[in-house]
Amino acid sequence: MSQFDLNDEQRQIQEMARAFTADAITPQAAEWDEKHIFPRDVIRQAAELGFGAIYVSEENGGIGLGRLEAALIMEAMAYGDPSTSAFISIHNMASWMIDRFGTAPVKQKYLPAMVTMAKMGSYCLTEPGSGSDAAALKTKAVKDGDCYIVSGSKAFISGGGENEIYVTMARTGPEGPKGISCLVIEKDMPGVSFGAQERKLGWHSQPTAQVNFDEVRVPAENLVGGEGEGFRIAMMGLDGGRLNIGACSLGGAQRCLDEAIAYTKGRKQFGAPIADFQATQFTLADMETELQAARTLLYAAAVKVTENAPDKTRFAAMAKRLATDTGSSVVDRALQLHGGYGYLMDYPIERFWRDLRVHSILEGTNQIMRVIIARDMLRQ
Repeated sequence: MSQFDLNDEQRQIQEMARAFTADAITPQAAEWDEKHIFPRDVIRQAAELGFGAIYVSEENGGIGLGRLEAALIMEAMAYGDPSTSAFISIHNMASWMIDRFGTAPVKQKYLPAMVTMAKMGSYCLTEPGSGSDAAALKTKAVKDGDCYIVSGSKAFISGGGENEIYVTMARTGPEGPKGISCLVIEKDMPGVSFGAQERKLGWHSQPTAQVNFDEVRVPAENLVGGEGEGFRIAMMGLDGGRLNIGACSLGGAQRCLDEAIAYTKGRKQFGAPIADFQATQFTLADMETELQAARTLLYAAAVKVTENAPDKTRFAAMAKRLATDTGSSVVDRALQLHGGYGYLMDYPIERFWRDLRVHSILEGTNQIMRVIIARDMLRQ
């Protein structure tokens, strides 16, 4: 990326993702939402383009791109379906953690199937009793010879019950963040079970369930990073996850803005298209301005995360907060511009309105984003 624009390679990646979305995602997204269909085949088609291992190293089968390129891909796919795009983002977070911090045996065991998404990965941090206070997690992993015995539960897990691989944060030491380690746990390991699928407002195209561990024996070689490094690894994963979920909000909001422009040009009231009315024009202008501002900040934050800049975490938090709040606001105004039709499932706006609402909650609530930003400001 030049200072304020994409380079040719980035534009090619963006166009490839847009073309895939237009062909494979957008025409089916409404049905996936209405019927709660998990589109495994389409997700694996995305993996054929490298989208299952966007920032996994080329050495380990990934396409080795940066965080800006990942954001471009997520934004493009979310134009068709934010739920499916976000699911792919979470898988990328899990595969990156293994690639970046796993030992050679762990990488060899899991990454080949994760790169192709023949096996899909979940990120397991949140628990029923620890959401924003993630370092208070209770899931325990006790060393027993060449295994860890893992017991506890994880909540709101994307892919829960369907995915084969669960990159899990568990307590191996004392209370607090330094007592947390990261382990790769498989769906079929004895003692792993799942709650019922959650009944959600949105994100209907991806499964979400509680994941339970009842004295699961996990090989010690499945440790990702060292003992006590799990929380740091989890937070590093979230820097990228926050960018991606922000990008999903940008893509969904752009779709709804485009739909609103087309609708207001065609909808006539008082003898004229409602796009001719200054009130409509002011609303559209504000939506465009705010969306472009959020996009610019998110792209800048993505470059900082790729370059490991000292302020990368602050910028990722700022970008996530602004992009997700702005995305929901833009979609809400697009629905209003559609009037009663925007409330109907015959139009796509209400689906995006439902899907984007959760983006200000997951990957760290937007209130926690403000905490991260302010702490970093006051630390200086």
